Amino acid sequence: MKHIFSYLSVFAIVLTMSCKGNISEDVNTEKLKSQLISQNDIERIEPPNWWIGFQNEQLQLLVKHTNIGDFTPSISYKGVSIENVSKGDNSNNYLFIDLKISESTSAGQFNITFKNDSEEQLIAIYELQRRQKSTEDFIGFDSTDALYLITPDRFVNGNTGNDSPLAMEGQPELLDRTIDRTNDYARHGGDIQGITQHLDYIQDLGFTAVWPQPMLTNDMKKGSYHGYAITDLYQIDPRFGTLKEYQDLSANLKERGMKLVMDQVANHCGLEHWWMKDLPFKNWVNLQDNYEKNIKNWNWETTINSNHRRTTNQDVYASTYDSDGNSQGWFVASMPDLNQRNPFMAKYIIQNSIWWIETAQLNGIRQDTYPYPDKAFMSDWAGAIMTEYPNFSIVGEEWSYNPLLIGYWLDGAKNKDGYDSNLRSTMDFAMQVKVVEALNEAESWDKGLVKIYEGLANDFHYVRPKDIMVFPDNHDMSRIFTQLNGNISNTKMALATYATMPRILQMYYGTEILMNDFEKPGDHGLIRTDYPGGWEGDSKNAFTGEGLSDDEKDMQSFLRKLLNYRKGSKAIHEGKTIHFAPFEGTYILTRALDEETVVLILNKNEKPITLDLERYAEIGLNGKTLKNIITEDTLIWKDSITLNEKGSVILTTKHK
Repeated sequence: MKHIFSYLSVFAIVLTMSCKGNISEDVNTEKLKSQLISQNDIERIEPPNWWIGFQNEQLQLLVKHTNIGDFTPSISYKGVSIENVSKGDNSNNYLFIDLKISESTSAGQFNITFKNDSEEQLIAIYELQRRQKSTEDFIGFDSTDALYLITPDRFVNGNTGNDSPLAMEGQPELLDRTIDRTNDYARHGGDIQGITQHLDYIQDLGFTAVWPQPMLTNDMKKGSYHGYAITDLYQIDPRFGTLKEYQDLSANLKERGMKLVMDQVANHCGLEHWWMKDLPFKNWVNLQDNYEKNIKNWNWETTINSNHRRTTNQDVYASTYDSDGNSQGWFVASMPDLNQRNPFMAKYIIQNSIWWIETAQLNGIRQDTYPYPDKAFMSDWAGAIMTEYPNFSIVGEEWSYNPLLIGYWLDGAKNKDGYDSNLRSTMDFAMQVKVVEALNEAESWDKGLVKIYEGLANDFHYVRPKDIMVFPDNHDMSRIFTQLNGNISNTKMALATYATMPRILQMYYGTEILMNDFEKPGDHGLIRTDYPGGWEGDSKNAFTGEGLSDDEKDMQSFLRKLLNYRKGSKAIHEGKTIHFAPFEGTYILTRALDEETVVLILNKNEKPITLDLERYAEIGLNGKTLKNIITEDTLIWKDSITLNEKGSVILTTKHK
């Protein structure tokens, strides 16, 4: 499969430069024509382009072409030299070319010439570009941000023309092209254009960043909508749109002061990935048996499963058998496990991440299934990125309810084994579930709101608690409204708690309108349901409010007020946290910085209750006027406060 981006865009660039007279002296028009023909004969070069000005001067090119192993490459371009050339051990169709790009290099195109013993010649044109902005200008996400997680196929169908794109060259039978909105596991047609068209809505809700699930090509036979079985790591899936549309999404977000986070997968690829038909190395992917046996059995029925024992990453007693079973098994049968211990694979993944950061001007990466790849590699991967982009952000998915495991992956953790992940953030599944338990359970000494109290008490273990990402729900678990059994006041209390604790905040699209999965709790296809108003003819439209119930509109308004206050609250972003042990079915959490204090009160009592405020005297609010950020009512914090109904109260000393 040829890369339209690397080949046709090079053709356009070369023609443009020819008109401007910027082609080097040894290249004339006729020679350019012959080179372009030769370039089209080269099946694949990855990365398809690179940049000058990185701290790391090394670049490794993967070249895929029939019998390219019989050819020797050469380059004549100032500041670029070939340091080493390697062949795969499994296929003669690969070369790996190690380049050094020195400080003296200039941006431009140059020839990579391949010759064999028969004097046959192939020429590829490669491009080094100038970076659009400096290293320090790639600003990541932090505790000031609220991320909006989107399943692109299920959000908005902004361009019906890409619902069933032409079959990809050479593999027409693999495309999952059928649009069927009655099937929760089929493609529904949502795309990049749909997200871009509704950035006003996302920004108005109070979100500061957008995290779409993977939008790279998933050329799988079925279930391709979710994005996690990637079959081309350098191509936007044409069913979502084009590379330019993805870059435009990033640019539009930047213009609004918002951020784009890319969902990446270092652990696995899709079974239909182009290299699975012709691996460069026998250990390019992890196998639990010999290569010859497995190569014949790669299909949807084959299972080479991980044991999913993620604690083997930290367990000082773990057997090699169990450790390898976690990191070298396949996540599922349709997702081959990439072998990051192969140094060529390791460089490929690192360079791919950096390529996307530069190409799309990303602000952050969410790394899927973080505890599954080789953990030494993951430290190298994150370290390589943070070296080039010190203000960047990466959050790793560690699905664990144990704070010890969550804290292990944070950069700077004093781990007994000396491991440093170089990872700025992990996902807080522990607090996610503690809040749900706190609100679902009846109050007692060890149940109910004490789960939040003791959950936050575990923050002593974390290097930087406010760099951890908390969330009510995501694409892999039941909607928060479902988890809380359809209780609206409990749902508001949960959202208020997640939004005010010392964390980065992430919410899933549709949380703001009580989207749920009551019909089949936990079913992924239903969890990732279509956003109302995203398709022509929808009877409900969450963007305009048409057809929404009063409860849905009320929740949307509640979240809008909450997040827009949070957006400007330095106390919530970085303030001191004080909370009080639950008392008579209530829990109070405070965040304070300078003259701003935010008070969250959770009340599980169905009947009115009056609290003696002397118990909370240390927060220093006596006699001060506080405003309710939802109702905008004010009160004077003095002797007592009466809570007339179950729910959350969010007060602030900041009145503007």
